[in-house]
Amino acid sequence: METKGNISIHAQNIMPVIKRWLYSDKDIFIREMVSNGCDAITKYKMLKGETDEDLRVTVTVDKEAGELRFTDNGIGMTAEEVEKYINQVAFSSAEEFLKNYTGDDKGGIIGHFGLGFYSAFMAADKVTIDTLSYQDGAAPVLWESEDGMAFSMRDGGRTERGTTIILHIMEDEKEFLDGYRVRGVLDRYCGYMNTPIYLQDLSKEETKKDPDEPTGTEEEEKAKEEKPINDTHPLWLKNPKDCTEAEYKETYQKLFHTFEDPLFWVHLNVDYPFNLKGILYFPRIKKDFGGQEGEIKLFNRQVFVADNIKEVIPEFLMLLKGVIDCPDLPLNVSRSFLQNDGCVKKLSAHITKKVADKLNGLFNTERKQYETYWDDIHPFVKYGCVRDAKFYDMVKGSLLFKTTAGEYLTLDEYKSRNEGKAEKKVYYTTEQNRQAAAVALYTEKGIDVAVMDTLIDMNFMSFMEFGGGNDGLQFVRVDADVSGLTEESEEGKDIDQAAMEKLFRDALGDKELTVKIEALSDHTLPVVLTEEEQVRRYKEMSAMYGQDFGFPSKYTLVLNRLCPTIRALAAMEEGDVTTLLCKQLFDLARLSSRPLEAEDLKSFIARSNELVAQLAEKA
Repeated sequence: METKGNISIHAQNIMPVIKRWLYSDKDIFIREMVSNGCDAITKYKMLKGETDEDLRVTVTVDKEAGELRFTDNGIGMTAEEVEKYINQVAFSSAEEFLKNYTGDDKGGIIGHFGLGFYSAFMAADKVTIDTLSYQDGAAPVLWESEDGMAFSMRDGGRTERGTTIILHIMEDEKEFLDGYRVRGVLDRYCGYMNTPIYLQDLSKEETKKDPDEPTGTEEEEKAKEEKPINDTHPLWLKNPKDCTEAEYKETYQKLFHTFEDPLFWVHLNVDYPFNLKGILYFPRIKKDFGGQEGEIKLFNRQVFVADNIKEVIPEFLMLLKGVIDCPDLPLNVSRSFLQNDGCVKKLSAHITKKVADKLNGLFNTERKQYETYWDDIHPFVKYGCVRDAKFYDMVKGSLLFKTTAGEYLTLDEYKSRNEGKAEKKVYYTTEQNRQAAAVALYTEKGIDVAVMDTLIDMNFMSFMEFGGGNDGLQFVRVDADVSGLTEESEEGKDIDQAAMEKLFRDALGDKELTVKIEALSDHTLPVVLTEEEQVRRYKEMSAMYGQDFGFPSKYTLVLNRLCPTIRALAAMEEGDVTTLLCKQLFDLARLSSRPLEAEDLKSFIARSNELVAQLAEKA
């Protein structure tokens, strides 16, 4: 007997918009159909206990028939259950099942909202349900609908327990009749579901990505087809002590389609006060990581939800890669976004703490190994400190500063080693090779110079000075001030500073240039160009963000009276040669800080050629 009717709606539960606007991604309907099949099998196992049956979900691509079919051999449905769970939108069979289930194991059920089935109409202009309940004496049921509202339901002809959902794919969505396309969606969303999932492509298109790739024997091809597409026991659900290094690396490569190995990882395994499993991997982070984004996959009971959910994963951890699986997450109806509640905030804080614990653990127990990681991970760690003061408080004892000598020092170690030579200051270089002359002035005095050469370092230094609770700490670039790098000597004391300042100002056409005469320890270094630290930082920061706040360049040209070149220049009669030398010395000093560009570079090259020619003539 056939019955007809209209599907009733639980108005208090239904979303404002069904079908195409129900989910954020069009292909999500495949996940929902497979999830329903997995739930049906999970319910069957919960009711029957341990079983040797071959329980599975099979996805069949039938291009010729224009159909995508989802078959499971789970619990099935009676006519009454179809009426209740299908004909009433937003009535969740999973919710009701769990309410009535008296067993202890209530994990593994995916669906909760009763809307997943209706995502089928995102891609289908006709949907059929062919089902037979596990209950003895139950009659098979055949349900059909072309719009998700009007339906027909009658006795079916199914003889085996379970359910097949048949989607007749609409003309505009024929891409979902391509086996390779469906395989990609299954890999993305269903690759780690808890029930074996098989893909059957009747057109055989999925079995060959490359049309020129030779096929194997009939037995080999059958074996391929019989292999489930998913891993039902993902590594992150195992106890960390049961996982090997090789397994961690293999999972990383599989998840992120890479041949690279991660540096190290954090295995999250929490049962209380919430259920949280996962693995966070530390990849090699680019030196200047602007634009670099990691990939943290969010799962709910082994079902992929989305990438990089910022409500759960703190922003600075987005540079990592990994997977989070948390059934306690308060997902909205599409499982694609998170409600911003206290549970999410606690999860986020816990993940941050676990990452900090891992860094501190490595520092405290495997410091040499930790130092080998530092060049790769320090941009991430510094970024995390700037973005999250609580994270900084947790890891500040494990922050390292790499010196130009290749050593790795904590801030306390730097202060201790340079006590009496660098009071509350950390001297640093942004370009060790270019600033080598200025660096040498410090290292010859036994002062360590830190290498701060990434984009995040400027922000990090400001944070450490003003937000890190370091009581007046200052970061000073090696070319910001050299007044403390002098030595006692009478040589060159007779050089007239006023005359030298006038000589350089006239030669360079800069009446505001400040010129000082010092006795620098490197006698071969004629001049050093310094710029006040904060002014230079403001200029660099504004340039980084494409803005010009009009900060004037204010340089100090330091002449080294212990250098024979400066003493000779001071003794020369002012003229064309002294003008040429002043310009050349100034440009050489500039080159120690930054490259010359455009006209300045042209002038420097032309002047160098002229000086070479004059020397050649005199020789």
